[in-house]
Amino acid sequence: QVQLVESGGGLVQPGGSLRLSCEASGFTFSRFAMSWYRQALGKERELVATIPSAGGSANYADSVKGRFTISRDNAKNTVYLQMNSLKPEDTAVYYCNAKFVVIAYWGQGTQVTVSS
Repeated sequence: QVQLVESGGGLVQPGGSLRLSCEASGFTFSRFAMSWYRQALGKERELVATIPSAGGSANYADSVKGRFTISRDNAKNTVYLQMNSLKPEDTAVYYCNAKFVVIAYWGQGTQVTVSS
């Protein structure tokens, strides 16, 4: 059974930091590119960051470049999103995504709220 379980969301003040984790099971994690998406209330889901299957060079949305860092640990079947200098506009549900060719899996999401 495929599972992607996100954790680490919560309420944080502007300028603060959070680290999201996504633990995968039920598929060969090391073969899949991993991404984080987010969806704010009333808006479309958007891609935040992607890291290739073997790690290495990641890609980021312009809105999070220099503030967010995606990483993965293939030994732990886990992908992370370190979020620094958080802004109110980062408030959203954050989703973990695994993709290999035409196969894609999604997590249930974790809420991140940036507010004073």
